[in-house]
Amino acid sequence: MNRLLSILIGLPLSVLAIALAVANRKPVTLSLDPFSPDAPALAVTLPLFALVFGALIVGVVAGGTVTWLRQGRFRREARLARKERAHRPAQSPASPAVLGLPVPRS
Repeated sequence: MNRLLSILIGLPLSVLAIALAVANRKPVTLSLDPFSPDAPALAVTLPLFALVFGALIVGVVAGGTVTWLRQGRFRREARLARKERAHRPAQSPASPAVLGLPVPRS
């Protein structure tokens, strides 16, 4: 089921990406010098699709990095809980573990 779903989503997206690349092959100049537009000190000339795909890749990497950094607290709590569980003696079947709600964040 997952394979079929990934094909149904991935195939049209791949066709759109290829169509975008074929339709936008002309070179454009990306200038990173706002003070000298006539003769920029830092400029690169690439096909438009390369700039679009590059921006997309940079966005995905930046978003993933920010998400990974923000979830560090939860990874640390899980690591500490695993260590605590490993050092705690096993509970007997006569005293079942009590499950409760998580502590609310402030």
